[in-house]
Amino acid sequence: MSVVASAKYWISTVSREHVLIGKNEGFCQVCHGKKGPLSRMKKEDWIVYYSPKMSMEGKELCQKFTAIGKMVDDKIYQFAMNQDFVPFRRNVTYLKDAEEKSIHSLLDKLSFTKDKKNWGAKFRFGIFEISKEDFDIIYREMAGEPKSKRKQEEDLITTSTKEGQKRKKNLPLESILKQD
Repeated sequence: MSVVASAKYWISTVSREHVLIGKNEGFCQVCHGKKGPLSRMKKEDWIVYYSPKMSMEGKELCQKFTAIGKMVDDKIYQFAMNQDFVPFRRNVTYLKDAEEKSIHSLLDKLSFTKDKKNWGAKFRFGIFEISKEDFDIIYREMAGEPKSKRKQEEDLITTSTKEGQKRKKNLPLESILKQD
């Protein structure tokens, strides 16, 4: 008898500009493209992006949760962004209707920020695991009440960065599967 591990929930700190690229193309890339953090994630795990700034090099603050996604599979692959930068990535489906949410309204609700003067310190790790309870709070604020597994899957955007596959966005999962 095999035991199926339950999903884990992660927060990654990434600029809003980079989150939107990943969301549009259906991948996650964390900690400046390192493989190790991606190896801790598994298929069916969820990731929430927190964006402290609008762009990596800029100074304009964002301080919002900017996307929620689910790991599609257990594959980690490299992608050549240019000759000198070949980061590791994973395929992710993102909630299509999730709205960005300021962290300030959630500081007293989340276990990892509650009653902490230096609430932002945890985000400096680049990625960290959170509880299901904290995930549900963020999910509810960004996308409404947590839904059944089937409804969550219908609300996901499916995109792929694999060569030869079409990008598919804003379609229910069943429709995407029937097209392949």
